[in-house]
Amino acid sequence: METKNVAMQEVDGCTPVYRTYKDRVFRMLFKEKERLLELYNALNETAYTDVAELTVNTLENVIYMKMKNDVSMILGCDMCLYEHQSGYCPNMPLRGFLYFADLYKKYLGDTELSTSRKIMLPTPRYVVFYNGLDRREETFTQYLSESFAGDEGCIEVTVRTYNINYGHNRELLEKCPTLNGYAKFVSMVRENLEIMELPKAVGNAVTECIRQDILKDFLVTQRNEVVAMSIYEYNEEYAMRVTYEDGETAGYLRGKEEGKEEGRGQSLMHNIEAAMKNFGISLEKACAGLDVTVEEYQRVKAQNARTN
Repeated sequence: METKNVAMQEVDGCTPVYRTYKDRVFRMLFKEKERLLELYNALNETAYTDVAELTVNTLENVIYMKMKNDVSMILGCDMCLYEHQSGYCPNMPLRGFLYFADLYKKYLGDTELSTSRKIMLPTPRYVVFYNGLDRREETFTQYLSESFAGDEGCIEVTVRTYNINYGHNRELLEKCPTLNGYAKFVSMVRENLEIMELPKAVGNAVTECIRQDILKDFLVTQRNEVVAMSIYEYNEEYAMRVTYEDGETAGYLRGKEEGKEEGRGQSLMHNIEAAMKNFGISLEKACAGLDVTVEEYQRVKAQNARTN
């Protein structure tokens, strides 16, 4: 989702563009109704053609667990939340539970809940599209009840996750050319990263996709934004991997052991300073991009100075 933190960045010698922090190429693609309808049809084996039947109800500027939601929609009797994840997070059911609660509040508006008439609601459908490297299953399901400290309780949220790394879930990707193109683009970037630096790896992937007619119209018109967002996204993914040894993605977590905390702190400081250098952005925006406060960065930097 979009936030108010933006920065100017020049990409491949092109005119500088405003880049929205922590947006996603995935969201750029599927916030368009035609592509979103294509994705819905692929998932549900339907054949809707009229985008007027689809209502995008994404809640803008909403953050849960320091992660932003990608896109949500209502079509027929379904209320769908579609998200993209490049790293495994065990708390997605909790995230969806909180998000759907706000969606239903918005949907109901001023409806009187004490009425004797049963209020009918669109059915929630929560799907995550995963292209991380730490899980290899084609699909997997997460349940909110798995997080309950006691008995199973009275609430359940189910999250269905599809592995969209290129080569997985072929049938789904074949039904949705946009999702297939996105998977190919990500695969190209990763292959390029084995032999070149990140900015060049992303730029070359965009050029090659255009040459092969993969997401061509989208990439031609959105090239600068896609390159800038992808560079930031891969830097963020790297930062998450080196900073959170136990796979947590809910923000900077202090290590239980002094040695782990020191190591994570140094990684955090390195990534913030690298972001400032590579993107020419302020300390405040670099910290915001990695979901930490300036005070946390300064504390880590001071601690590192005392150690050295």
